[in-house]
This record gives sequence, structure tokens and C-alpha cells, in this order.
Amino acid sequence: METKKDFFLECYQLGIIKFGRFTLKSGIESPFYVDLRPLASDPKILKKLANYMLDMLPLDNFDLICGVPYAALPMATAMSLESYLPLIIKRKEAKQYGTKKILEGIYTQGQNCLLVEDVITSGASLLETIPEIENEGITVSDIVVVLDRQQGGKEILESKGFRVHTLFTISEVCTILKEEGHLSDDEVERINDFLAGNVVKFKEEKRISYEQKLDLCDHSVAQKLLEIAIEKKSNLIVSADVTTTQELLALAEKVGPHIVALKTHIDILIDFNSDQTILPLKDLAAKYNFLLMEDRKFADIGNTQELQFAYGMYKISNWADLVTAQVIAGYDSLDCFRNVGVVAILGMSSKGTLTDSSYREEATKIALSHPNVFGGVAQNKIPNELLLFTPGINLADSGDGKGQQYNTPEHAFTQLETDFIIVGRGVYKSDDPEKSALTYKIAGWNAYEQSL
Repeated sequence: METKKDFFLECYQLGIIKFGRFTLKSGIESPFYVDLRPLASDPKILKKLANYMLDMLPLDNFDLICGVPYAALPMATAMSLESYLPLIIKRKEAKQYGTKKILEGIYTQGQNCLLVEDVITSGASLLETIPEIENEGITVSDIVVVLDRQQGGKEILESKGFRVHTLFTISEVCTILKEEGHLSDDEVERINDFLAGNVVKFKEEKRISYEQKLDLCDHSVAQKLLEIAIEKKSNLIVSADVTTTQELLALAEKVGPHIVALKTHIDILIDFNSDQTILPLKDLAAKYNFLLMEDRKFADIGNTQELQFAYGMYKISNWADLVTAQVIAGYDSLDCFRNVGVVAILGMSSKGTLTDSSYREEATKIALSHPNVFGGVAQNKIPNELLLFTPGINLADSGDGKGQQYNTPEHAFTQLETDFIIVGRGVYKSDDPEKSALTYKIAGWNAYEQSL
């Protein structure tokens, strides 16, 4: 039976690793050079490689497979054929015509994608690729790599929460080649010296603190929200998706001490009354120092939005501190939201959403430039000048049954660099909403501090 060592020696015959003196793209002189592209020219070896890589993985965790362009594309294709995992193709750059897609293939929001790479050095190409895939609503939890050059990239990715599976390391390869007489002791020593002195270290951009955000975000509501967060050591917003005034006020009383804002859908209340609903709700907000966030998701022309905002039975302008609004109607449609802060809906995670990368880019431009907008709801990192609100947070350790935990506070703060987490059913549907709110408050604050 062929061993992993035998397989590597087969690959080696194709000239995938050369030893000598090579100047890398970074300008560093390396004693070895790795190029795995010749593997794609030998169908027998490519098929074996695909199966070796698949054998390392929990395949039930994945819905899709994607290779980092371009060297890993044939590897991902072979793995797709062997595993029946659907293949998607990542472009280097989005098309400037037609659909302007960055991803080609059939996929849906919420699927988990296995990422395939040929060689990992600094991890830079993966760190560029992952957000572009996740921007399409697809999650990435695992990365499988043929060869790790052992220069720090694997560790950087793992520190960000990704699971990295490597078939070979350069040390392992050198041991095999030395045993077979292809490398001398001096050559191995030179390679080890090179690796010891060339671990990739680069200064990562850390997320900025709430105190730093106070200097960047000049909207009065943003300032107030950040001040509350610092004072209460909380970044929790609870979504009060209840249908009666009694339930709403009871929930606000229980969670008030632990939240920075209460998010309402005021039009789902079956017994709304301004005096009996809003006045006591505002008293609770003052008592426990939290803001009122009406999740109306306004999405109409400016004149209609102004009527919806200021008139009718709800008179949202009289009591809400912040509201959510789509930006689909353009910049001017947001002018009507005076004396409140606007959280713009920049992207959605629902299946079949039309908020593609082009939409998100244009929507973010509007959010950055409009004086009424101070934040956004998105599934990806947004500019630091805006506060990011992340819904769908859940502490359940079972995730979605596929092994990934992409709705946890840790993911939201580390990967998305969110500012505020929004929790609904995890609190208001729990047996003890007060205890649940405290649990989420602590988890959210710990995740924030660990991400700094």
C-alpha cells in the first residue's frame, strides 16, 4: 500500500520543489522554492492528492469547495469530483461587465465552504480571499493546504478562528528527502536556519476600542451609545419581538440593566397605545440607561418615509433614539430622519438576498456621507467611521449542525469587528430573560475585550 511518503516522492519527481538560492516575491532570498502547479498536469497524481486531502477532513461539515486562484483551482476541482462537494470558483477580481460576479457557481446564503490552498507562507492570499467569499453570505471555517512553509501563516489563520489542515510541512518534506539522499545535512541545516529567521510577522490592524470610536463617530446618538457601552461594560442590544405591551414592558424591566439599547418592532404590538406603551417604556429606558431602537427598516421615497416616521399612530419620531433604514431609495431619502440616528441596512444574510457586493459598496458610500447615518447592519466589516450592528447572535454550542460557529460573539467581534450584538430569541424566548441577558452581556464584553 502506498504511504504518504511514497506519494510525496512521486510528486517530487515532477519538480515541485527546487533547492538552491531563490529570490521570493517579498525580496527575501530562500534556499528552496515551491511550485505545485505541475501536479495539475498528472491526472493520476492529482486524483491521489485530492483523496489524501479529503481524508483529513470532516466532509459532512461542508456544502461547497473553492480553490484559491489560481494554483489551487485544479486541486479543488479534483476534490469536488472525488467528494461530490459542489465547486464554486473565486475570481481574482470581479467581472466589470455582465453580472460582475466575484464568485461563479451555484450557492446559497449560509452555506459553509471548504477553502483549498496549495502553499501557505504568510496566509496573506487566504486573508484576502476569505472576506470576499464571506461577503457573498458563505461561511468559511476550514482551510486545507498541500504544503505549509512553516513561516507563520498557519498560526495567523488559526489565531483568527479558522481550522487549517496541512498535508505536508516543509520540515516533513526535508526529512523525507534527506532519508532518500536528495538533501544533504548542510542543506537541511540551511533550510532550518532560514525558517527560524524568517517567520512571517506583520503588524495586524487591530479593531479599535469604544474610546477610539468616540473620536471617530461624531453623531450624537453614536456618542451616547458608546458612552453607555463603556459605562455599563455592555455591547448588547436585545430584540423585543413580542406582541403585547405587557410583554414589552416586562422584558424591558428585566433586561434593562444589561443592555445598551432595546430594539423594537412597534407595529407588531396588538394593543399599542402611546400613553400606555411609549411613556412607561421611555421611563424604563431612562431608569436603566438604554436607548430605544425602532427596527422599522424604512424603505420608501423620502416624503413617504417622513410620514411613516413622524405621523400615524406610532409617531416614531417622538420616542425612538435610533431607527433602521434601507438605503435603496438613495441619499436624499434619508434626509427626513431628523433628531434620531440612522442605522443603514447595508447587507442581509437571508437566502436569495439581492444585497450583492456592488449594492453593499454603493450603500456604504451613502452611509458614510449622510450626516443622519451613524451605523450599519452588515455581514462583513465596515469602515471604522460607522458603528457595526450584528444580528443573529447565539451562544448555542451546536451551531447549525455543521461544526461552524459563525454567529457567536467571538466571531462577530474578531472576524467582523462588530460594535454591537443583537440578540432576540436567545433572550426573550428564554425561561429567564434577565439571566440570559446577563450571560450575553458578559459574553459580548469578553469577546470585545479579547478582540482588542
